[in-house]
Amino acid sequence: MSEEILRRLGEVIEARKAAGPEESYVASLHHKGLDAILKKIGEEATETVMAAKDGDSAHLVREVADLWFHSLVLLSHMGRGPEEVLEELSRRFGTPGHAEKAARQTN
Repeated sequence: MSEEILRRLGEVIEARKAAGPEESYVASLHHKGLDAILKKIGEEATETVMAAKDGDSAHLVREVADLWFHSLVLLSHMGRGPEEVLEELSRRFGTPGHAEKAARQTN
């Protein structure tokens, strides 16, 4: 179910790239370019941290959803999709975190 939601959201984001910036929030981000998308991710990451520090778990979930959404917009802007992130997470599954990180540093 969750994988399907990410796939569908990725498809919607990709489809909205072609819309005019005045018609679609996603299109407006793509139109503004990489720096605007990165700025938005930074804002959402900060809001996620603040929600966690406040101890408001419902607010935290909403902010993480915003962060994930804008990360998907970034992936789309870079010609990538959520399925690639899921594949990467799947590849890492079952590998201890320290070992996985060490393997990335040697590549």
